[in-house]
Amino acid sequence: MHFFSLGFLCASLIALTNAQSTFSPARPPALPLAVKSPYLSTWLSAGRDGGNGGYLAGEWPTFWEGQVTGWAGLVRVDGQVYTWMGLPGSTTVNQTAYEYTSTKSIFTMHVGDAVEMKITFLSPITPNDLRRQSLVFSYLDVSVTSLDGKSHSVQLYADISAEFVSGDRSAIAQWDYGVTSGGVAYHKVHRQTPLLFSENRDQAEWGDWYWATDSGPGLTYQAGPDVDVRGAFSSSGRLSNSNDANYRAISNNWPVFGFAHDLGSISSSTSALFSIGLTQSQAIQYAGSSSTLSPVPSLWTSYFNTALDALNFFHHDYQEANSLSSDLDQRIAQDSIAAAGQDYLTITSLSIRQAFAATQLCGPADNPYLFMKEISSNGNMNTVDVIFPAHPVFLYTNPELLKLLLRPHFEIQESGHYPNSYAMHDIGAHYPNATGHLDGNDEPMPLEECGNMIIMALAYAQKANDTAYLETHFTILRQWANYLIEDSLYPANQISTDDFAGSLANQTNLALKGIIGIEAMSVIAGLAVDSEDANNLTNYAHDYIETWQTLGISRSAAQPHTTLSYGSDSSHGLLYNLYADRELGLNLVPQSVYDMQSSFYPTIQGQFGVPLDTRHQYTKADWELFTAAVASTSTRDMFIRLLANWINQTPTNRALTDLYDTTTGG
Repeated sequence: MHFFSLGFLCASLIALTNAQSTFSPARPPALPLAVKSPYLSTWLSAGRDGGNGGYLAGEWPTFWEGQVTGWAGLVRVDGQVYTWMGLPGSTTVNQTAYEYTSTKSIFTMHVGDAVEMKITFLSPITPNDLRRQSLVFSYLDVSVTSLDGKSHSVQLYADISAEFVSGDRSAIAQWDYGVTSGGVAYHKVHRQTPLLFSENRDQAEWGDWYWATDSGPGLTYQAGPDVDVRGAFSSSGRLSNSNDANYRAISNNWPVFGFAHDLGSISSSTSALFSIGLTQSQAIQYAGSSSTLSPVPSLWTSYFNTALDALNFFHHDYQEANSLSSDLDQRIAQDSIAAAGQDYLTITSLSIRQAFAATQLCGPADNPYLFMKEISSNGNMNTVDVIFPAHPVFLYTNPELLKLLLRPHFEIQESGHYPNSYAMHDIGAHYPNATGHLDGNDEPMPLEECGNMIIMALAYAQKANDTAYLETHFTILRQWANYLIEDSLYPANQISTDDFAGSLANQTNLALKGIIGIEAMSVIAGLAVDSEDANNLTNYAHDYIETWQTLGISRSAAQPHTTLSYGSDSSHGLLYNLYADRELGLNLVPQSVYDMQSSFYPTIQGQFGVPLDTRHQYTKADWELFTAAVASTSTRDMFIRLLANWINQTPTNRALTDLYDTTTGG
């Protein structure tokens, strides 16, 4: 499906050259299309390192890892055929605008001067409705409106390819067609031989993909080779209502699964709705408090008897899902602008669906889990120092979600299935297999993860007003606090969350996390168990923070600042662990430290941000925002302005990254 004539390509490029699309609030490095889970994560590359600038027509959508997941759209207007999505070969429509919100990507396109198309990709986020949130589905809504007030004959086409079902393009795909009892027409596509709980290029190798739309007299369908199916629509505006039974390799004559809607003669406006999603009855392998690895069902199976029931509900739920998502969009927009202005909304509205799409709800409805994949690195599951930068999102939308993310860590370690005295790094080396670390050989970040777990436990309890949670887990939290008492003030040579930067002894920022963790534990002790223990812990924390200021601040510098490591006065780094002191209301760190850092950061800014530390020019976007959150207003705005500018100008062409170069933007 990736081959097309030079003439078609030239026509596409000419159309794109003439197109002048606006991008609001920015042109991201990749535009989110269907972004709902680690496996339903389809994007449009935009950055110049491989994208086409953000035009839906003329570029194949891709999975987050970079491989094409074929998704094509054609439209016939008065007998002329145009492409509105993908690169199947015909002349492209003229994209005039793109806008994203926290849940939607909206493209506006003109087909000549005849009709306007409004194409909306909605990946619903319903953090307080776990039934809806559990469905790994996304919507595509296409409305068509006459531009000139005249009647125009319009037929609309969209397909997906078998590339969705496996990262192995030589794998045999199988498919079927049907209509639900509720009148939803669907193509069902899957690997002929599913490989349970396995991945290829990060795509799931098991489960059923559904591509669906409303059944009706104007609908035709067809499954077959890409050139045949798309050619049939191009020539007649219809499909053959046939289902190619020659199951074959994904790359063998590229099987695609098309729908064509005859919208008739349009003089005003009409629309067609599509749904795409993945159903996996069993989603995760997890041992938990037992020593046996067992399958965990997708949470949606607690609410729906069959996958078709789930599909039928989701497709007919569009109006409610759209309304709930719009409410969330509006809340995030209002709160973001009130907190730090439009540039901040540019960042938050691009981030939230991506954070949720790293997760999947599993288990029974009365005892669910939220599992997270560490995407674009090594695929670890529920990595503590990946949950940590995301935890404000879950606290903001529904604190219960943070509790569900942390639950496996407490289950495994409280049941004695982790031998180390410090907190575990992750619950499994690679998603979706939460095998734990009975041997204790997970990536060692002892101080980092002890501090993170204590801080997040208190943050959840404060937000949810759930002191009982702290009482339940007090013993293991206190165990981790003991580790912090031993190691925080003078951290041993170890890695932090920024493991790519290498290990280092006496890291100033890492020590601060541990010291804040001790003070957080004193609050936990006071709330849950023992005021005397709370006093002892807070004494440790206050003694340590006084010494830390002597060890970790370069006071002789022209602009005093904290160092990367003790005694290295010419070094510096983002002091992002200061965030937890303010988040938890501890007031452990003197205001003078906040003020000093706020004055320092503007002196080391690059074109696109502030470097993570003196070892490199790269930075971490998440830690920049943590740093900005506790900085002065002017310094906060500097961080946010630079990051929003990077989003709009970066040459990268993948989903929003947390690691980039502050000089080149790459």
